[in-house]
Amino acid sequence: MGFLKFILSHSIFIALCALGLCYQTALLLHTKNDFNLYGFVFFSTICSYNFYWLLSKFYFTDKSAIPSFITKQFSFIVLFITSLFATFYFLYRVSYLLPYVLLGMVFTLLYSLPLWPFNFAKKLQRIGFFKTVLLAFTWAYITTILPSVIFLQTSFIPVLVLLIARFCFMLLLCIIFDKRDITVDKSHGLHSLATDTPAKILNTIILVVFILYFSMGLLLRYHFNDKPQMFAFLITGGFVWWVYTLSHKKRGYLFYYFLVDGLMLVSAIITVIAGFF
Repeated sequence: MGFLKFILSHSIFIALCALGLCYQTALLLHTKNDFNLYGFVFFSTICSYNFYWLLSKFYFTDKSAIPSFITKQFSFIVLFITSLFATFYFLYRVSYLLPYVLLGMVFTLLYSLPLWPFNFAKKLQRIGFFKTVLLAFTWAYITTILPSVIFLQTSFIPVLVLLIARFCFMLLLCIIFDKRDITVDKSHGLHSLATDTPAKILNTIILVVFILYFSMGLLLRYHFNDKPQMFAFLITGGFVWWVYTLSHKKRGYLFYYFLVDGLMLVSAIITVIAGFF
């Protein structure tokens, strides 16, 4: 249990999920695998998540207690620095992706901007949908566009359809987390789609997003006439909706950081299995 908590709390598991989604993109679009790209996505995910975690902890920490902060967060600091070097190494190996990576870095920095000590940045905390939508789009962009850059140059429509489906998928997961964090976010003066949207409207948004996710997912498989993947996607969609219904009740740490986040990995695994048929 201790090892599982470590890989969950230090964003190693979610980095594996990002890796799985990138590999899923290559399978669905029938593109070549670039293992240097996978290395970059894995370590950059660990780096960015630990950076945000440290920044958010520092934001709510008494600045006179910095030595204590460093001691308590030492493992996160070490992992952040290590993954930062690994990220630059793999970025060098995939330098052809640099323009696309820079755009992804902008999205990542924008997400953390409300925690920076700037007046204009703090105003972003009041925009409820900003945090949720930006995080979902950043995930969709990184795990869809980066693995399909070469394919994108000749076939734009399939990539766009997958990007929309992936964005809706990630938005559903982000909303589930936002609903969990409503009380904490309000106590810290933070805003999200869940804190600023009435429950009935939020449920309607979730339903519309799920329908769009389902439609785009089926359309992509239909485009490639991939019947096994069509069946696999129906199973994945059922899992997503089932986990969403489970989230209506109060759940624990493992539910969110293993099961909800794990939907990304489950989706990729089901796609891999379908690829054998």
